[in-house]
Amino acid sequence: MTKNRLNRLRIEMDKAGVDVYVMTLADYHMSEYVGDYFKEIEFISGFTGTNATMVVTHEEAGLWTDGRYFIQARQQLSGTTIRLYEEGTEGVPTVMEFLEKHLSDKSTLGFDGRIFSLEWYEKVQKLCDAKGAMMLTDENLVSPFFKKRPPLPQNKVWILEDKYSGRSCADKLKDVRAVMKERGADGFLLTSLYDIAWLLNLRGDDIHCVPVFMSYLYMTMDSCTLYADSRDFDESLMKYLSAEGIVQRPYDRVYSDLNHISEKNVIIDPRVVNSELVNEFPSQVKLIRCENPTRLMKAVKNPVEVANTRKAHLEDGVAVTRFIYWLKHSIGVEEITEMSAADKLLEFRKAALDFLDISFDTISAYRENAALMHYEPGHDHEVELHPEGMLLVDSGGHYLNGTTDVTRTIVLGDISDKEKECFTRVLRSHLRLLGAHFPKGVCGANLDVLARGPMWDLGLDYRCGTGHGVGHILNVHEGPNAFRWNPKNPDDLVPLVPGMITSDEPGLYFEDEFGIRTESELLVVEDQKTEYGQFYRFEDLTYAPIDLDAVIPEKLTQYERKALNAYHADVYEALAPLLPKEEAAWLKEATRAV
Repeated sequence: MTKNRLNRLRIEMDKAGVDVYVMTLADYHMSEYVGDYFKEIEFISGFTGTNATMVVTHEEAGLWTDGRYFIQARQQLSGTTIRLYEEGTEGVPTVMEFLEKHLSDKSTLGFDGRIFSLEWYEKVQKLCDAKGAMMLTDENLVSPFFKKRPPLPQNKVWILEDKYSGRSCADKLKDVRAVMKERGADGFLLTSLYDIAWLLNLRGDDIHCVPVFMSYLYMTMDSCTLYADSRDFDESLMKYLSAEGIVQRPYDRVYSDLNHISEKNVIIDPRVVNSELVNEFPSQVKLIRCENPTRLMKAVKNPVEVANTRKAHLEDGVAVTRFIYWLKHSIGVEEITEMSAADKLLEFRKAALDFLDISFDTISAYRENAALMHYEPGHDHEVELHPEGMLLVDSGGHYLNGTTDVTRTIVLGDISDKEKECFTRVLRSHLRLLGAHFPKGVCGANLDVLARGPMWDLGLDYRCGTGHGVGHILNVHEGPNAFRWNPKNPDDLVPLVPGMITSDEPGLYFEDEFGIRTESELLVVEDQKTEYGQFYRFEDLTYAPIDLDAVIPEKLTQYERKALNAYHADVYEALAPLLPKEEAAWLKEATRAV
């Protein structure tokens, strides 16, 4: 199937006069997760990861992805003619290096400019100019034979009340205009779906597990136009928009409307805005290139969002803890698969009154499957669990109060000494980051070594960041805050400030053996102020026991044992009153001091 589709793509390349064609897994808004309409790479290659770029020539095809997906990509591309390029691995060329090698004088590079950012477009334009190559950016060469392509998403949009959002839409628009004035801008084009939803206090369901809606927003100092499908808005929502001074226009009209704007200085984020949109601006418009002003605003949760998020984690903690209890008491008694376990966890989450949806597809991975960081269980490939080994469950939920993301690796029976050693090592990494105290101005890149230190001591590591920011009823992966030791872009050097929520999720993964990850969400809060300035620390928002059946206590330092016992005491105190009597009794033993 893959070979046939590659051949068909090459036929379309011939028709269009394209020598090299590039695809990436993105929508028109550079979203991390995308609707099925945009999954062209999966259609062509069979690769189902959430990060991928493909380059196709008449002789070869390559797929680039990051360390989270190396094992999965090797499996899914096996037997195809597509070569896997493991990003960041020594000796592996980047996409740009590959293009530089394959472009020549008078050759043509093709790509759909709507799914590539302006930043990427300008880099490749510079490369083409240097090579004497041409670019074709206004055709999608997959569409002619993607006959059963799913439609663009179209779902109802709803209002997130101020009691959940913490700030009104009017106040947020005022803050954005203050930044516009400061930067000398009279216009602002916002294309990030997460930022639009946050700014307008609206949510939708156009991306699986991400409550956003397909839209663009164009602001001036006295107007605001939302480009979206009006069929997604009911009468009450239209009244809400009108009251906030927001005009609604059809989704695709943004391209033609940009041709006629009168503003002279317009803010755009070149990492997010697609290149075709920028080409629509009149020539006299000066582009002010900077990060969307909304991005940092939404990353720093306000007091209402923080208070609500704490409530969401209590609800989620009850669900996860009840699930672990059920799993421990049901394994070997009834038939359980990876997928039925995920379904059972969803059942517990749905019991919460404020539950909306899962925040991503649950990773329920047994034994060697857990070595795939983003493994996807399924009803079409059921893997049965047995009273031995470990099950890694990475899951989360959207609640009216907030969003959660938690991973626990659960012992189902006998495990090896190596598994216990590795579980304890991951726990040490997790606890060291959790216990960080740091001065104002420190960023995630400064703290990442705390988690990796116990790994690096043994020459071990994991091919991903230690943690990511978490959205508020938005994308579960949200920047700019993160824990990554190797800064690759300005995000990695953004200081951590109170109100930011970031995951703490070190892990160890051994192909064909097992995988272990322990993850909680950390909130930055103020700590003491000394002669050296203001210090911050982390508050653990997540309530779920860490499986002591896999911990070797003597391998923990005195500090680490103290931290683990303090965390488990908090878990028991918070959750026991909310659990059935027998489950609370089990939790007391599961959170015992070591």
